[in-house]
Amino acid sequence: MTTSSSEQGVSLGMPQLPAPAYPDDVRARLEADGREIIARYPDSRSALLPLLHLVQAEEGHVTRTGQQFCADLLELTTAEVAAVATFYSMYRRRPSGDYQVGVCTNTLCAVMGGDAIFESLQEHLGVGNGETTDDGKVTLEHIECNAACDFAPVVMVNWEFFDNQTPASARRLVDDLRTGAPVEPTRGAPMCTFKETARILAGFPDERPGAVEASGGAGPASLVGLRLARGETAPARVVHPRGSGAPQDQSPPEHLSSHDAPQDTSASDPAHPAGPVAEEGE
Repeated sequence: MTTSSSEQGVSLGMPQLPAPAYPDDVRARLEADGREIIARYPDSRSALLPLLHLVQAEEGHVTRTGQQFCADLLELTTAEVAAVATFYSMYRRRPSGDYQVGVCTNTLCAVMGGDAIFESLQEHLGVGNGETTDDGKVTLEHIECNAACDFAPVVMVNWEFFDNQTPASARRLVDDLRTGAPVEPTRGAPMCTFKETARILAGFPDERPGAVEASGGAGPASLVGLRLARGETAPARVVHPRGSGAPQDQSPPEHLSSHDAPQDTSASDPAHPAGPVAEEGE
């Protein structure tokens, strides 16, 4: 005797309806941008990643409509597009905030206080991992290593770096983002919204005055080995976290590693100890 799926408590559900289409004016605008992106590649399929950024710039996340749009332009199936869109964490699958605040909780950042920062922000904002504040401003998430271990613990906002953070400085950062107060990354271009960031990642120029010139490169702490190999030396300067109230140099900042000089990182926050403070070998 066979047992039906309903008797087994299994619901097969109804087939998902086709994704709604973009309004005609929106589709025409996106198609013009999409054709420009596709023209950069000898194989049109290679344009899928920037096209996903393009549709994310439109809606703030990659919707089924956006996936269908990419599939139509590249003559792919929606399954092929979805396989890519769900593989990379940079593509959001649900509505999110104007500012994606990511706290690195990989090994070094975690040891230096990343876990404490993430826990503090969850409590301060009243949201969990991947959740967005009620005002739609901030989405909080823990993120994997961003190759900025020299500056641990690191917080990123829309992929811009905020180095040598503490729970207190991270709370000030998200408060400023929510109120619209000026916020400047430790290094890199000035802040813009997540949708604006997505359009830049799609390959369109950042037209904000001075943004390209401000983008810079690797921080000095990352280049110490190269300088030593060249026989160069430079006086050490300590840069304190944003908003710490400490005096700042007027000259271009040298962002030292937390291990190169005393920093106001979470290791110096008594309420959030970051592990042993003795130097190796002591």
